[in-house]
Amino acid sequence: CFVPLFHRYDPKTNQWNSDVAPLNGARSDMGVVALGGYLYCVGGYDGFSCLNTVERYDPKVDKWFRISPMSSRRMGVGVVVLDGSLYAIGGSDGESPLNTVERYNPEEDRWSLCSSMRTWRENHGCAVFQGMIYVAGGHDDIAELSSGERFDPISNRWSPVRCMKAKRNKLGLAVVDGHLLAVGGFDGTVFLTTVEAYDLETNTWR
Repeated sequence: CFVPLFHRYDPKTNQWNSDVAPLNGARSDMGVVALGGYLYCVGGYDGFSCLNTVERYDPKVDKWFRISPMSSRRMGVGVVVLDGSLYAIGGSDGESPLNTVERYNPEEDRWSLCSSMRTWRENHGCAVFQGMIYVAGGHDDIAELSSGERFDPISNRWSPVRCMKAKRNKLGLAVVDGHLLAVGGFDGTVFLTTVEAYDLETNTWR
């Protein structure tokens, strides 16, 4: 079953605690990101349909609040924060993967459309690196993907980056010590333990 519960991890005690208010509605396959002292839970799937709803958690009052919904339903969506805005990237509306991108302005509580990705994808990795949004891997409803692309917020354009060495669906993408890392995922046959690092100067993965 789908549950609306959240847990909080305390690195000092290495313990998970359930003393966090539950979501207003149960969901899975959503995007979660922190912005401006709040935690945002974006899209997902409630067991019946894909969601366009968004909730924001205020830790000061231990409560979730519904905010403006996205224009599209999105599960397996990628979410990142760049320059004070929240981006919801791709995902699936329940019928097919999406290449559309929406940007949320927290001051106006409003979503607006950005330029669409070059590739339709869901369950991809997303990260902010060197002032741009990087997206890699995922699934296009036909096969797992190794392709990647990046978004320049100044020009509002997506451009391709070199493909990863492995196809990776449901991977993790993160920046650690100035390096963009693609971690794990599923290549269509096996679940991966490998990690690739992106070299910005040579536009290659190693």
